[in-house]
Amino acid sequence: VQVVGFAGSVVRDAPGAGSYLIDDYLCEVTGGQLRAGDDALDARWATLADLDLLELAPGVRGALTAWNRLPD
Repeated sequence: VQVVGFAGSVVRDAPGAGSYLIDDYLCEVTGGQLRAGDDALDARWATLADLDLLELAPGVRGALTAWNRLPD
């Protein structure tokens, strides 16, 4: 992928009373094959309608909405 912009940041709780700062970026696909890495069981492209059917991590939809990254 090629990074084309900054999407936003969130802070999430980490083990041991710590926290993670997660920066998300907008990217364009430039080639290759989508596949899950060692941190996921599955990877796929999803439509906006699919978001209502997928089990998202807590806060994902709220962050995307707050960053104005979901179409109206």
